[in-house]
Amino acid sequence: MTPRDYGQISVWAPNPSRVDVILDGERIPLTRDDDWWTLDRPAHPGQRYWFSLDDGNPRPDPRSLLQPEGVHGPSEVFDPTAAPRAEWAGTDLRGRVLYELHVGAFTEEGTFDAAIGRMDELADLGVQAVEVMPVAQTPGSRNWGYDGVDLFATSAQYGGPAAYLRFIDAAHRRGLGVILDVVYNHLGPEGNYLASFGPYFNPAHQTPWGEAVNLDGEHARPVRDFLLANARQWLVDFGLDGLRLDAVHALVDDSEEHFLAELSRNARAWSEEAGRPLTLIAESDVNQPATVSPIGSVPGARGMGMQWADDVHHALHAFFTGESQGYYVDFGSAATLAKALTRAFVHDGGWSTFRKKPWGSPTDPHSDLYDGHSFVVFVQDHDQVGNRAIGDRISQGHDAGLQAGAAALYLLGPFTPMIFMGEEWTASTPFLYFCDMGPELAPLVTAGRREEFAGTGWAGEVPDPEDPATFASARLRWEERDDDGHARMLAWYRTLLELRAEHSELRSADLSLVGVTAPDPDTVVMTRGDLAVIATRAAGTVRVDGSQLPGPVSLLTSWGEATAAGDEITLQGPCAAVVRRY
Repeated sequence: MTPRDYGQISVWAPNPSRVDVILDGERIPLTRDDDWWTLDRPAHPGQRYWFSLDDGNPRPDPRSLLQPEGVHGPSEVFDPTAAPRAEWAGTDLRGRVLYELHVGAFTEEGTFDAAIGRMDELADLGVQAVEVMPVAQTPGSRNWGYDGVDLFATSAQYGGPAAYLRFIDAAHRRGLGVILDVVYNHLGPEGNYLASFGPYFNPAHQTPWGEAVNLDGEHARPVRDFLLANARQWLVDFGLDGLRLDAVHALVDDSEEHFLAELSRNARAWSEEAGRPLTLIAESDVNQPATVSPIGSVPGARGMGMQWADDVHHALHAFFTGESQGYYVDFGSAATLAKALTRAFVHDGGWSTFRKKPWGSPTDPHSDLYDGHSFVVFVQDHDQVGNRAIGDRISQGHDAGLQAGAAALYLLGPFTPMIFMGEEWTASTPFLYFCDMGPELAPLVTAGRREEFAGTGWAGEVPDPEDPATFASARLRWEERDDDGHARMLAWYRTLLELRAEHSELRSADLSLVGVTAPDPDTVVMTRGDLAVIATRAAGTVRVDGSQLPGPVSLLTSWGEATAAGDEITLQGPCAAVVRRY
């Protein structure tokens, strides 16, 4: 793929018979070459422009890097390759400690520059890479990011592309990798002008958001190139270390080579070009090991570096909270949790009660195509918190010892762990779905949200996603970290990550070496070499004898009261402990 010349104004537009650019108030006809239209003179950073198709209303550039006045306003020329940046050799994100954040809610200011001010605290915690929720320009002043319509642009609300480059550079100077969440399976409902330029969508395929992005229909090649160019922009020209690809199961593609496989091939070439590792992370709920298998190794291989493993979240959440509604229906037992912690997928070909059909395929703990680090796991993320009716976190309404136990298991397990912002100090702030649509869409969004939860039997009030107060409630309150209960959990997370860094067994990706047993229905023991993690949801005294442990053990750390005596450990639950054989 040819590197982009950011000083050249051009657009793919097979639909119109004439395209003009309105540059600094001057209307200039563009020259057509096949289906591309190009301005025959260079543009300069800071210049604003629109496209007019067949003398129609002005439209922003589909490949705009900056929309200073929002999704309906003009585009502004910006060259990311001109920005100074630190020397950075890159990092292999597999097995690193990830941290998911929403720029707007991460700080009171809600900007990249304000987020930089918190990076030292993340590095001190033991975080090794930050995963940023989508930054594409969205309608209004606040949004999760999944309603983006200008995929190449960085939200002006967060500071625009210049601020994002400063954020990336600041992270790299602290040894932190940066991942961006990108959305290629759909575009938002407001400000999406792509269809007026060309066939970006394929009516032959439908998704929950409408017509699928055109990956396999007529004119699919330029649309695929559009998405590939977007990925290259972020990874090469912005210097990111990885991309998290939203809901890849909604990338409907009947082509001989699936788009994900093509993207994976290109990412390897870009990695060589950039001279550093680049990682693709798939969000997929189909539970197929082929997603993270090298291209050509097995049928349907997609070549992704990692994929999210929601089953691990479901198993942890259901076990420690007791919830069993919706997709938690097949989770909650110690046996199910043990399977999740050793195989990543619980639904691996068997029956899914929630889906009412068989689901998934099994992982092979001895596979040389993937390993534990191929799976990203968590006890909270934006979806699992934000898609609850009131956006409540696991720490709200439950004993802190339950979160402590869940954290010990996923942070010290064989996977790639990801912390959700504020989780590490049991943040009191909820994280609800929020947005700021125009007057036509806003009432529909509000009604749809309430109908969604009414259909699940939820009887309480559902906060309005359009209400500015809903967004304001999600902003982290960093000052509460110093309060006793919050400070205690923060210290626990820091201790767990210190143990992970200190003991190679806790960083091993070998699934075949992980053992998980259940001494009783409320307790699990995860063995990692000479170390073991014990977590119980029981309230009261729990004893674990030597048959469940790696041998005579000493206590390394615990949440709550725990004592180790030879080949037995006693806990006062809910509690978690980490022990080591001596």
